[in-house]
Amino acid sequence: MTVPEALGIIQSRLQNREANFLKSLERGVYQNPRSPYRALLESAGCTIDDVRNLLTNEGLEGTLTHLRAEGVYVSFEEFKGLTPIVRGSLHLETSPADFDNPSARRYFSKTTGGSTGTGRRVRLDLDHLEATLADRIVIWNVQGLTGAPYASWTDIPPAGLQGIVQATAAADQHARYWFITREFSWKHHLRYRLATQATLAAIRLAGGKVRAPKHVPIEQAVTLARWGREQADHHGACAIQASVSLLLRIALAAKENHIDLTGVALRGGAEPPTHAKVAQIVSSGATFYSNYAFSEVGPVGSSCLNATGPNDQHLLQDHVAMIQATRKVPGFDVEVNAFCFTSLLPTAAKMLLNVESDDYGTVDSRPCGCKWEKLGFPVHVRDIRSFRKLTGEGMTLVGSDIERVLDEFLPAQYGGSALDYQFAEEEDSRGFTRLILRVAPQIAVADEEQMIEFVLDSLRELGGAAAFAAATWRQARTLSIRREIPAMTARGKLLPLDLRRAG
Repeated sequence: MTVPEALGIIQSRLQNREANFLKSLERGVYQNPRSPYRALLESAGCTIDDVRNLLTNEGLEGTLTHLRAEGVYVSFEEFKGLTPIVRGSLHLETSPADFDNPSARRYFSKTTGGSTGTGRRVRLDLDHLEATLADRIVIWNVQGLTGAPYASWTDIPPAGLQGIVQATAAADQHARYWFITREFSWKHHLRYRLATQATLAAIRLAGGKVRAPKHVPIEQAVTLARWGREQADHHGACAIQASVSLLLRIALAAKENHIDLTGVALRGGAEPPTHAKVAQIVSSGATFYSNYAFSEVGPVGSSCLNATGPNDQHLLQDHVAMIQATRKVPGFDVEVNAFCFTSLLPTAAKMLLNVESDDYGTVDSRPCGCKWEKLGFPVHVRDIRSFRKLTGEGMTLVGSDIERVLDEFLPAQYGGSALDYQFAEEEDSRGFTRLILRVAPQIAVADEEQMIEFVLDSLRELGGAAAFAAATWRQARTLSIRREIPAMTARGKLLPLDLRRAG
């Protein structure tokens, strides 16, 4: 797919947002008896003709706002299958599979980041990879990276292969792929190794230049810094995709080894890019681009070229719509303006209709003068944060995993109760996000390092995303103990995760 072709697809989708939404709604919801959205729409007395009239009179976002006010939405917990959908007399027990797109051809599946505990299988469509390829090509063109060498530094294979496949389809050359940890079972190792080898073989048969993935642990970040310098020297530019914390490690390794990263684009997601992190990254000479994406939709936002902060994104409205809705965070003494997403493409893995994510932030349409605005993307999404996640080194944990460690494992091993333990985050002097385990002073702890190992071992035993997080945090020494009374909210509540920054 060429840049002009991709731009044409994007412009066509921008011009036909309402029609694409209506088509997806008709096929994926009204013609699908299993769809939870159909039950919600019927409960609200809303027919397809009613939606059509709303679109004519109020536009897409106005229609979505109206539908949400009528109860047509799905909360974060409902979408994950953690709680039933209850709207008046309507009571629906659902599972994540109930939100699958019935028209998608499911060629392969992947595991989500598992930020709610165990990662969920999301069955994906190669047609959807092609559809979102247009966005990928335009993003890289806007950032001046068309055709540039591309590398990914991520967790175990086959994570990251989707990016390598799309890089090949976008004609990016010299793709490289590194992974940070080898801690997974032999059964998964064999399956992932075979899947990776098959995918790379297909890429090579298609003419793509890509090497086999290589294990590069966190402490060898200078390997990527040297690769970036070499590629920028030979090709004028290159890009490395990783979590924000891993990019920070590349930048610091470059400075420590006197490697100038001018011409290297460090592209990061998976965690908030704070001012401290980004300042350290760009001080290496590299250019930093934040990105915003999730498995069910694909790319959601891309860095503003005239950003007001480190996480100022242009919403990719060609294939996703978003409104905000105030909600109280369960178990937390706080309200947030949660993002509510609606998918507009018929190839999306999941049908999304006013589905809350666990993210919130500021949304506006300020003029910025950058290329995204000129292409027809005026909406900015910035200061993006999660209201449920504990984040470190690009790994995230929320909900059940946090609560089980605090409520069950630690009290059983060290005594006390859940009131004596709490997780919090802080940034150190270099910008790394550190995870603090607050332990009440009355709890007897003979060896803090042993307690840290106990927590990491407990997460590993939980499996899934928790195990990957534990392996990464052990390498990066992300977790530390602080002997202090867990912080209470203004209303006297003790939360397992303190949303305020520690320190």
